[in-house]
Amino acid sequence: MQYFESDGLKLAYRVEGEGAPILLVHGFASTHRVNWIATSWTRTLIEAGRRVIMADGRGHGESDKPHDVEDYALEAMAGDVVALLDHLGEPGVDLMGYSMGGMVSLVAAALYPERFDRVIVAGVGERLLDKNKDASAVADALLTDDPASIKSPAAKLFRTFADQNHQDRAALAACFEAVRADFPAELLPHITRPVLIVAGETDDQAGPAASLAAPIPGAQSYTVPKRDHMKTVGDRAYKEAVLKFLAE
Repeated sequence: MQYFESDGLKLAYRVEGEGAPILLVHGFASTHRVNWIATSWTRTLIEAGRRVIMADGRGHGESDKPHDVEDYALEAMAGDVVALLDHLGEPGVDLMGYSMGGMVSLVAAALYPERFDRVIVAGVGERLLDKNKDASAVADALLTDDPASIKSPAAKLFRTFADQNHQDRAALAACFEAVRADFPAELLPHITRPVLIVAGETDDQAGPAASLAAPIPGAQSYTVPKRDHMKTVGDRAYKEAVLKFLAE
């Protein structure tokens, strides 16, 4: 791993392959290894002639892990993406994010349009536009010393995923509280880059992709058949849709 600095934090990153660059932003409680290498995304993109840039987001993996909610604002994490590009001397790249990484990617595309070419946002959909989402169950599940006490299946899934990836649960609880705040939907009509929104057909966490694509000028959407939130990320149909979009 290599490191760069952003907003006073030391963040880990990796670059593999040769060719036109694409930067990948992983999801909540994940890492670049779990989200992109273990799912064969890195291999798929390298075989397609791409140079793949990946980082562990703040609070995750081998990057610094602050415990303050304010440190995990989507705008701050979008700034990390741009700081990595600056560190590498990359004027512009294609961008893909999954789940929380998709949220970060949307904000980055809106705030820094000159730094991105094509943008793929996966694992998010209509539910991103919901207001007043409650983060307490997941935060409590991440912080409890007794996993058996967790009642919510969704919250227990996040806790299990965090433990499997050996994450700092206090950092993740702060991160989750921040990213579950109301998404700045007012940014979506101002995105000027080509965008593809992808969600699984049975991904109740994301909701329909087309509904999120609608406010973004010219955005496309794709629904991965018969896949939920966890199974969409490595799905072959998702990969084929992305490669087609990148080639347009």
